[in-house]
Amino acid sequence: MVTTTAAYAFGPDAGQSTAASGKKSALAAPSAACKADARYPKRELRGVWIATTTNIDWPTKTGQSPARQKADYVKILDSAAKRNFNAVFVQVRPASDAFYKSSLEPWSQYLTGTAGKDPGWDPLPFLISEAHKRGMEFHAWFNPYRASYGDDTAKLPADHPARRHPDWTVEYGGRLYYNPGLPAVRDHVTKVITDVVSRYDIDGVHFDDYFYPYPVAGEKFDDAAAFRKHGKGKKLAEWRRSNVNTLVAEVDQAVHRTKKHVKFGISPFGIWRNKSNDPSGSATSGMSAYDSIYADSRAWIKSGTVDYVLPQLYWPRGHDLADYSTLVRWWADEVEGSDVQLYIGHGLYRVGTKDDKAWTRPGELSAQVAASRDGKVVEGAVYFSAKQLLSNPLGAMDRLAKSHYSRPALLPLMKDRGGQAPAAPAGAKAAGTRLSWTPSANARAYAVYQLPKSGKDCHTTDARNLVAVVSEPSYTTKAEGTYLITALDRLHNESKAVKVKVDAV
Repeated sequence: MVTTTAAYAFGPDAGQSTAASGKKSALAAPSAACKADARYPKRELRGVWIATTTNIDWPTKTGQSPARQKADYVKILDSAAKRNFNAVFVQVRPASDAFYKSSLEPWSQYLTGTAGKDPGWDPLPFLISEAHKRGMEFHAWFNPYRASYGDDTAKLPADHPARRHPDWTVEYGGRLYYNPGLPAVRDHVTKVITDVVSRYDIDGVHFDDYFYPYPVAGEKFDDAAAFRKHGKGKKLAEWRRSNVNTLVAEVDQAVHRTKKHVKFGISPFGIWRNKSNDPSGSATSGMSAYDSIYADSRAWIKSGTVDYVLPQLYWPRGHDLADYSTLVRWWADEVEGSDVQLYIGHGLYRVGTKDDKAWTRPGELSAQVAASRDGKVVEGAVYFSAKQLLSNPLGAMDRLAKSHYSRPALLPLMKDRGGQAPAAPAGAKAAGTRLSWTPSANARAYAVYQLPKSGKDCHTTDARNLVAVVSEPSYTTKAEGTYLITALDRLHNESKAVKVKVDAV
């Protein structure tokens, strides 16, 4: 796929021969009632995590030229676009480092091989613009508390915050972590995130599942001094959860104060608590994030301090300790009635492995998405990670795309993030095989629908006729017929449709 093209065409109509001639455009008539086709949801988030830590996904190794890094990133995006994805979650701060130009933290070692070394370019504007070019949201993924993969501050760049403030850190499991119990740490993390939100055109701020570190046998996380100073009579576990909750609330407020439209969400470990720990927990028997890493995702939902939760449900259906379907139902029950959206994190990296017999079945992921859609609460899916998106183990992603993503989808609307539908596209016309129109003010993208021969317009109901989401005011069609074009703001509030007729030559 050519990376500089403005339009990305999707769906079964691609490849058909056609011709077109210019016709006067008009606002499409209101559509008659259509029964929604569950196979083609109108709005659904479809994303992939792009992990930079230890060069898991990108850059594929350290020390590459900027040209090679750009080409590898574009390859990931094109693979996602081909499967009608509409969001990427890119790790921009793996361990108190930066994949962008920062005055607060040093350049990431995963760019050049040397922590603090200037790579000679600022990757973030490119990463964002290439996503937007393909109609994808860009979520900047931050790890809040990991300070270093080693435990020797002397090996860190001189300007590294952990080296300048060793009192902020705790050594644990051979690594350095910022102490979540210190107000100064929360202030620093919030400042780092606010800096990125203010300077770059990101669409979301994203945390993964790392809060207090996952337990290491025989080791103690030594935050006793901070607990004595700031515990205020709470029990240790309660205090630790409160520290995380406070950071989440502060980041939520800072992000939305800086730019209201930027989303903030978290991808927690898939089990909040087990029913054996708490009657409100899930019927599972795995690790409890609430008790082990002090992540109380249920509290974030109840307080509304996140826009979405994206639990990592990396188990198959029928798993003895953590059944996928059981967990989907639990999370759906938790968000129902709230303003918090629910997406599901899928373990693409496990497909084809021997972790469980279910992962040797090419259709497991596809069946999981089908199960998620059945409940009508889940509003999307994100896959870990980009490496397997490219390698397509067992052909699972092709099967998934064919079964569930054969049409594009608009992003789910978030009313709290504001936005307003742009004006309908003006001056729409067809010339040859090319549709074009005048750009609409405040439009991030445009949706292109092809009506069936019957003329029945269901574009407001589902995506059965959605053939493309494009970032520029043009689209080259490959089939004659009647097309509808709408304008989308950055949050995918959608305008009224304009109709354009494309005739055979």
